[in-house]
Amino acid sequence: MKKINSIIIKGFHCVNLIIIIFYLYPGSISGYVLYNDFSKQPQITEDFLFSFNHFYVFIFLSTIGILAYQNTKKIVFLIKYLFLLSIILEFFHMLIPNRAFELSDLFGNIMGVIVVVIVYKIKKKYG
Repeated sequence: MKKINSIIIKGFHCVNLIIIIFYLYPGSISGYVLYNDFSKQPQITEDFLFSFNHFYVFIFLSTIGILAYQNTKKIVFLIKYLFLLSIILEFFHMLIPNRAFELSDLFGNIMGVIVVVIVYKIKKKYG
């Protein structure tokens, strides 16, 4: 079990680093890979009130983080980290060329974290 948890923790750190690189790069890496165009952003689903691309990314990152640290004393730090990361990465878009701060993206980031934290808290409380 410790080996599996160690793999999940390493996976979380790798995914975290990749997401930070994708968020801070001045252009769309996924747009370049899929469309050979750094200015084109792939859209997984249509946005409604907030960015679903950002929502999905932070659900994925938060889920891996919670799975990695759920049985440790670091879980509270992790949750704070995920909220802070979701906010800071979007605010950095004001400074990065070819990127722009958008409230819908910020809300998508935060909502992704909130959904996973709520599910974690309910699972922890009710088994």
